[in-house]
Amino acid sequence: MKYSANSVWENKDEYDVAVVGAGHAGCEAALATARLGFRTVVFTVSVDSIALMPCNPNIGGSSKGHLVREVDALGGEMGNVIDRTFIQSKMLNSSKGPAVHSLRAQADKADYSRAMRQVLEDQENLDIRQMEVTDILAENGKVTGVRTYSGAEYRCRAVILCTGTYLKARCIYGDVSTYTGPNGLQSANYLTDSLKALGIRMYRFKTGTPARIDRNSIDFSKMEEQKGDERVVPFSFTTDPESVQIDQVSCWLTYTNKETHDIIRSNLDRSPLFSGAIEGTGPRYCPSIEDKVVKFPDKDRHQVFIEPEGKHTTEMYVGGMSSSLPEDVQYAMYRSVPGLEHAKIVRNAYAIEYDCIDARQLKNTLEFKNVEGLFSGGQFNGSSGYEEAAAQGLMAGINAARKLQGKEGVVLDRSQGYIGVLIDDLVTKESHEPYRMMTSRAEYRLLLRQDNADLRLTKIGYEVGLIDEERYQNLLEKEKMIEEETARVSRVNIGTSDQVQELLRSFGSTPLSSGTTLAELIRRPELSYEKLEEIDKERPDIPISMKEQVNINIKYDGYIKRQMRQVEQFKKLENKKIPEDINYDEIQSLRIEAKQKLNQIRPVSIGQASRISGVSPADISVLLVYLSSR
Repeated sequence: MKYSANSVWENKDEYDVAVVGAGHAGCEAALATARLGFRTVVFTVSVDSIALMPCNPNIGGSSKGHLVREVDALGGEMGNVIDRTFIQSKMLNSSKGPAVHSLRAQADKADYSRAMRQVLEDQENLDIRQMEVTDILAENGKVTGVRTYSGAEYRCRAVILCTGTYLKARCIYGDVSTYTGPNGLQSANYLTDSLKALGIRMYRFKTGTPARIDRNSIDFSKMEEQKGDERVVPFSFTTDPESVQIDQVSCWLTYTNKETHDIIRSNLDRSPLFSGAIEGTGPRYCPSIEDKVVKFPDKDRHQVFIEPEGKHTTEMYVGGMSSSLPEDVQYAMYRSVPGLEHAKIVRNAYAIEYDCIDARQLKNTLEFKNVEGLFSGGQFNGSSGYEEAAAQGLMAGINAARKLQGKEGVVLDRSQGYIGVLIDDLVTKESHEPYRMMTSRAEYRLLLRQDNADLRLTKIGYEVGLIDEERYQNLLEKEKMIEEETARVSRVNIGTSDQVQELLRSFGSTPLSSGTTLAELIRRPELSYEKLEEIDKERPDIPISMKEQVNINIKYDGYIKRQMRQVEQFKKLENKKIPEDINYDEIQSLRIEAKQKLNQIRPVSIGQASRISGVSPADISVLLVYLSSR
């Protein structure tokens, strides 16, 4: 059959799901739908950018480690891949309480990308297509497919947008401005217009990245060495802990100084961030070095982390010094830092602007309210970070599949996981800057620890279909063992023998004047379940992860019970559903601002309504009265 030069042809293959973008969100979304049995195609502007890490070379970190663990507990892939490709691992905040312990692993960027790509290539029901998507096809408010730059149309029943920072992307430093995506890759310049035509509101955000410096030009003797943990804890609950005990590489710590700051201040007029050349809004919690110097004028130094990009490259990432200053200024400021006096830049630092959406247009299932079958995940939703992206991609994939199955969507609430907090914040609260997950955003963080993510979420992953029977049965056995051991420890009586008193003194703990239970001893700040093993004669042999659970359950028992009572109150408001057909304009006593916000966001529950900026407690009381009268 012949085609004219300008003809639009329809691809013979039809799919259930099309995923636009193959970054961290796109990979999780595509794997989820394919693993749930739906024919899936994932589009990327370059197959070399699959699971690319265009910025920091690590996975996890404060609160982000929680997200990775939760993705894994639900059946996602990020934890598995980083466990196979990390080069250093540390448990952050280990001196603090268990609620804020967070895993962070330095990745070999190239290995991570290759490993994730291999997972996608080996996945049944999943095709990879290197092509730019230019149009979302819809009829009567419902998705029917996508059109690519070549004119090919791919028919499908659901589309998941995971475009990251590629939409109309522009990279800038100094006077240099190029319309490319991260790392000089092709940007996606046409899809925005198609989305606007569907009535979707867009934002213009920005993020940035520091320079990459040649390792051979760095003097590490002037820096502090940062080593990994002696005992590595894996991200995935399915990874054998012994398999991740490897020889780790070092990172390094140095600091900016007065000279660095003077160089930056004297060149602010040449920074596109301050000259107005950059229009997008940047992340508050990951600012450029220019931002730090301007906003914290009294601070005489800032931390700079020198991190390897991988085992097979000499490129080093200069963490803490992202910038959009001109090249000559970059050289001057980096070379003012101890250890970087002779630094050779491999890749310049740059800022990147991109199009993203106002996520309040999404349901809490991450489906657009006004376009049925169109889902969205990742930085395109106005968030930042690989981990936030992966979490949203997974949930968007799960819910796209659920929709095609004719089932109700899966929505994690704020008491179930950091993923629930992340998505609820995005779809409920107005955000004028890229959203970053933090432990302080979670009201119930003592319950949402990274160590118990599997106990919280793996049952949901099993019900969805992403967790197999063997893993599910192992979870049930783990639950039972933790419960039995916690109960046993509460029953074990400890006397005042010389052995007990000597052990207590060795840990700086007050000797006993009378007998007590092992649980009461564990509650002492200086003691723990593991430290008391010597005097616990009937102790069973259980894995380290279960010992940690027993210790936390006993030591924080009172606090955990208090948070569980708070969750009960929270659930009452979450369970008070708001009818979809409610007309807020009819509710006389609601303030005008509240009516506007409630009509715009259309919350599904009183709980969600109470978290909307501009809706006061008085408005909630009026709404409750109205609903009871209905």
